[in-house]
Amino acid sequence: MEVFGLAGWSGSGKTTLLKRLIPVLISKGISLSTIKHAHHAFDIDKPGKDSFEHRLAGASEVLITSKTRWALMHENKGSEEPSLDSLLKKLSAVDLVILEGFKKENHKKLEVYRASNGKPLLQLKDPNICGIASDIQLDNLAVPVFDLRDIESIASFIMQSSGLLETL
Repeated sequence: MEVFGLAGWSGSGKTTLLKRLIPVLISKGISLSTIKHAHHAFDIDKPGKDSFEHRLAGASEVLITSKTRWALMHENKGSEEPSLDSLLKKLSAVDLVILEGFKKENHKKLEVYRASNGKPLLQLKDPNICGIASDIQLDNLAVPVFDLRDIESIASFIMQSSGLLETL
């Protein structure tokens, strides 16, 4: 299972890029999963639903299942956030796991950069960033730069960087 990340400042377009990349990579025969890192509290459940009430009552884990999908919610209950390695072990085997966020972790990444954010390039301080997808022309960098709209080239770069071109 190969791991590749999309990193960038909030508002850079990581999710938009990932939504466009997924079907292209799948069309090339790549099976993939994603892990999204949130820097804030989040909830995928709704008050009033049975599963929400189970968690509210103190259950450590609640698994919801149906014919269509299943989801496992685990309450950290004050424990440390799980490591990326432990989260990856929870996934079923696929060719590629794309991480959204996790910009401080040690894995290959493509930086998603928008000039309008007014933030510095992460690549200048992160040797794990092996490419940049940007909405502006960036010159004199040690890594390839892609137009943020060129999904085919970005998908090919991710496949090549992850060693998946050789396996297909």
